[in-house]
Amino acid sequence: MRTLVAIPVYNEQETLRSVVEHVRRYADHVLLVDDGSTDDTPLEIETVRRRLGLDVIRHEGNLGYGRSLRDAFARAADRGFDWVVTMDCDEQHEPDALPEFFERIARDDADIISGSRYLDHSVESDGTAPASRREINRLVTDELNERLGLRLTDGFCGFKAHRVETLRRLNLTEDGYAFPMQLWVQLRAIRARIIELPVRLIYNDPNRTFGGDLDDATNRLRHYRTTMHEEICRSADTLPERAARGLLVRCCGRA
Repeated sequence: MRTLVAIPVYNEQETLRSVVEHVRRYADHVLLVDDGSTDDTPLEIETVRRRLGLDVIRHEGNLGYGRSLRDAFARAADRGFDWVVTMDCDEQHEPDALPEFFERIARDDADIISGSRYLDHSVESDGTAPASRREINRLVTDELNERLGLRLTDGFCGFKAHRVETLRRLNLTEDGYAFPMQLWVQLRAIRARIIELPVRLIYNDPNRTFGGDLDDATNRLRHYRTTMHEEICRSADTLPERAARGLLVRCCGRA
């Protein structure tokens, strides 16, 4: 299985070099997607790119987290990779967990392997997630499970392994932080095999912002729910019967 590790980056000058060097110990193929960084991140990327032989996509402006992931998926497909693992560059996803993802990929029994910070409470945590983020994660994950018939414990962890062939069957268009809402609905619609893998809960910067209206927790929750709702409406005809029962009326007023 040829696997690409893709790392979305935005203003990560303080952590980029250490994260990428650590990832490179485990992965031969690494892609950085710089989403229009305005600090010295581009200089750091160029330094590690030349020394470590990395692939780089650079957005001229800030296009969004979801767009960075979509571009990474497209690059993985274009270059003939079988899997793409996504992880953050802020030291909240541990490169030391990559071998566990690779081992699970090798079993060839899943389409999405999603990190979960809440699946195994015996896994040591480092720092505490802000209360509003924990509550939004809980509410949205519960709603995903209820409406789609899933059994997720962490709907927002960006540390994931994606089978490229599965991604080819999706029509992902969301550019921003609500990207997981669209992803989960479409995965359920194609009956993708989803498993979760325990990862450590790490919060180094509880003051990190989402930007604009999404910094308000109420607005952020509304945005996630709206995206989920609209995607369920688009996918209701293809969702499994158990998950779709009642959704057509609830979403679209259809009998």
